[in-house]
Amino acid sequence: MTQNEFESRSFLLQLFHKERQEILRHKWLLSEKAGHDVGYEVALMSWLRNHKTKWLESQMKNKPPSDYWA
Repeated sequence: MTQNEFESRSFLLQLFHKERQEILRHKWLLSEKAGHDVGYEVALMSWLRNHKTKWLESQMKNKPPSDYWA
C-alpha cells in the first residue's frame, strides 16, 4: 500500500483531519464572539473541554471497530 492509499483509507488519519477542522471552526466562532483572534491554544482547550467527547462519540457511531486501524 502506498502512502497516499494509506492516508486515504486510514480512519484515524481522517479522524485527525476532521478534528482539526472542528477546532479551527471553534476558534473562528470564539474569535468572532470575542471580537479578536483568541488563538489556537485557547480554542483547542475550550473545544477539548466542551465538545470533544460528544464529537468523538458521533464520529465513532458509524464506524465499526475493525476499521479503526485500516
